Amino acid sequence: MTTRTSSNMKKQYIAKTQGSKNFAESAKQMMPGGVTANIKSFDPYPVIMQKGEGAYLYDVDGNAYVDYLLSYGALMLGHGHPEVITAVQNQIKEDGTFLFGTPHQLELEMGKKIQQLYPSMELVRYTNSGTEATLLALRMAYAFTGKHKIAKFEGHYHGGYDQVLLSVNPPIKNAGPANQPTAVSESKGIDPYHEENTIVLPFNDLEATEEILKKNKDEIATVITEPIQGGFIPATQSFMDGLRRITEELGILLIFDEVKTGFRIGLGGAQSFYNIKPDLTTLGKVVGGGFPVGIIGGKKEILELSAPSASSDVFDSSQSHQSKAKDTLFHSGTYNGHPTILAAGLATINVLEQEIEHVFSITNQLKQGICELFGKYGISMQTVGVGSIFNVVITEKETINHYRDLQQSDFALRRELDLGLLTQGIYTKPLNRYSIATVHGQREVNQTLEAYEKVLSELI
Repeated sequence: MTTRTSSNMKKQYIAKTQGSKNFAESAKQMMPGGVTANIKSFDPYPVIMQKGEGAYLYDVDGNAYVDYLLSYGALMLGHGHPEVITAVQNQIKEDGTFLFGTPHQLELEMGKKIQQLYPSMELVRYTNSGTEATLLALRMAYAFTGKHKIAKFEGHYHGGYDQVLLSVNPPIKNAGPANQPTAVSESKGIDPYHEENTIVLPFNDLEATEEILKKNKDEIATVITEPIQGGFIPATQSFMDGLRRITEELGILLIFDEVKTGFRIGLGGAQSFYNIKPDLTTLGKVVGGGFPVGIIGGKKEILELSAPSASSDVFDSSQSHQSKAKDTLFHSGTYNGHPTILAAGLATINVLEQEIEHVFSITNQLKQGICELFGKYGISMQTVGVGSIFNVVITEKETINHYRDLQQSDFALRRELDLGLLTQGIYTKPLNRYSIATVHGQREVNQTLEAYEKVLSELI
């Protein structure tokens, strides 16, 4: 059994980040908890960053970090990539504006590129975030099927809104049987209606999933899933094949939420990896090149529900217009298809088409090195993930198939490890996954493994 000595990692972290500590205390006077998003917070306080460049972040204390959070995976080219900067500058210079508020050429150019990489996306609509894309996908499913319940998997995250903010990180004692999970609210203020109308499924358990779906087939409009949970726990091929078969048989739409996996598992996302065509797909993060964006796409007959009617002026109060409006799925947004963001996204895809194999190679090298170091210190663990995302899971389990397997891992040791790595200049939010970028190379791998060696020697 591994013996752990007192690490004092938290004390070392505080000593090295006094500027962040002072900022965090001041920020609490302006923002609830000192942050504008709950996920940006961690104990004892988050690192406050001041600059990013390539593979590195620099905090208010002048500390440098190899960045593996990469804005939760969004920055697949790293910070301030020159191709993205040039694309943004050229768009503004050539178009003469940041925003048209009308249709424009880049909407079509990006759409063609997305269709090329994701053939299941016969038509597309742009949104301003992955959350908006999944929200619109659910509405489309309701409209297309005429049913108004959804099914999601335990441990899967699809955005911070009522229908899906259930059973993302539920306490196991409240989560119900493994083969029939209970819908557990993740936030105050969620309408109890959704606990009754969002059905929770067990990931990677096809038999139990099929039983639940068949029982509720007349009420469920759609199954929404992260085909790779959290971006790093993959579904088995047999599970995904079975899920596609079952949903088709039951007349339930299948939504692939590829906000995390789009471009990171491969240019064609998880659906290319599994060779499965979902009915609807949502994208975000990487496709914006660091700017806020979302895309929804899928079967033509579903997307066409959002096509405006010939008399679509929302200020037309005539009875005839009101009748037609009810036949249209309304979707709008001033910033949808923002030209600057689409220019950044296209530049990002162009670079990835040339360099994505490098990203996968570096990812595998880093994963192997981390595993070897844990083995040296006699700690059972896995680097769980495919493509350019993985997580360090400290566990004696041979496989991690779902949320409940993950909950049996050693979070306490992982949290200490992550705090120690922060003091050594390796950044990801404690307990979070690792995302690799084109700008990570041998230097960063070596620096990371040296940091792991030092921290593990202090912890064990």
